[in-house]
Amino acid sequence: MVVLNKIYTRTGDKGETALGNGSRVAKHSARVMAYGTSDELNAFIGVARLSATGDTDTALARIQNDLFDLGADMCTPNPDDDANAEYPPLRMVEEQTLRLEAEIDAMTKILTPLKSFILPGGSALSAHLHVCRTVARRAERLATELAEQEAVNMHAVKYLNRLSDWFFVAARMANENGTTDVLWVPGANR
Repeated sequence: MVVLNKIYTRTGDKGETALGNGSRVAKHSARVMAYGTSDELNAFIGVARLSATGDTDTALARIQNDLFDLGADMCTPNPDDDANAEYPPLRMVEEQTLRLEAEIDAMTKILTPLKSFILPGGSALSAHLHVCRTVARRAERLATELAEQEAVNMHAVKYLNRLSDWFFVAARMANENGTTDVLWVPGANR
């Protein structure tokens, strides 16, 4: 259970923050950049939800919760040491990625086949989901960069990879199942 009695602590005033294991690192460290970007993504999902309804809104709420799990996972270093921890940290699991894959597959069956690259836009929800897609890709890039430097739970990285795909497909669904996607016209403005 998280209890937040005081929002400011002054412990970060010199540019450091605490990780899940209590160690302190620079606020611009690769680990903080990775999980901070997943938090940024979560905020953009909140904006997208203003235009979402029904199953899409439900799925986005679930993804927001998953991203808090991902943040908890990524802010706690050394996943290889989890077996020895007195209180094992929360980690992303394969089932979370498999759920995204199943949802992507179900949406893809409904969509109009894609015959061109598409531009972000169409409906407001689609545009917001494309922003989420690009921020998810940045979070994934930062997570893979971190994984080159330190141990990372690769289920978190896989989740981010699938999540950007989920946003792409969901953005197409938000454009009347892809029928009102905005198509790229190569060289149209030459």
